Amino acid sequence: MPTAENHTDKMKALQAEQRKKTSDARDPGRGLVLVHTGNGKGKSSSAFGVIVRALGWKQKVGIVQFIKGKWITGEKQFFMKFDDQIDWHTMGEGFTWDTQDRDRDIAAAESAFARASEMMQSGEYDLIVLDEINIALRYDYLDIETVLDALKARSDRTSVILTGRDAKPELCDYADLVSEMTEVKHPFKAGIKAQRGIDF
Repeated sequence: MPTAENHTDKMKALQAEQRKKTSDARDPGRGLVLVHTGNGKGKSSSAFGVIVRALGWKQKVGIVQFIKGKWITGEKQFFMKFDDQIDWHTMGEGFTWDTQDRDRDIAAAESAFARASEMMQSGEYDLIVLDEINIALRYDYLDIETVLDALKARSDRTSVILTGRDAKPELCDYADLVSEMTEVKHPFKAGIKAQRGIDF
């Protein structure tokens, strides 16, 4: 069993290592690109957590939702209290299996992305969340090269979070951070319906 002295020595070494990494780190001089993907729950929820952090620093936030329909959610009701700091655009029509109309889904995705591109290039936002854009990319409603070009053309001020499962490899290669949510257990598979305050 480690002694108190051994523990202290180990923690001092870890502290020195961490301080060295922090000292060597640099500011990139531009916003970051973050991808939240994977089959597990929590991709959009994590992005909303980052929004809370940005709001805490009085930053300007933009949200464009690509797939989610216009149903009432707890996060939108909460964030609308910050309407002076947030521009929220829900431009999808719901789950892809609900519309059953590819042309309509493509048109909705293209319209949402046009809005997102304008916002990214405007220089008005510190953070933009492109919620469920990875789904639009997965079904080829949007072209990955077009999305990458828009990310590269964004204002240096602006960080972007792209959510949704099955993120394209090209997007992951370009991003500064990629987090993959892994599903271990999900209540829906046990027949439990989505819960207000937990799921929406």
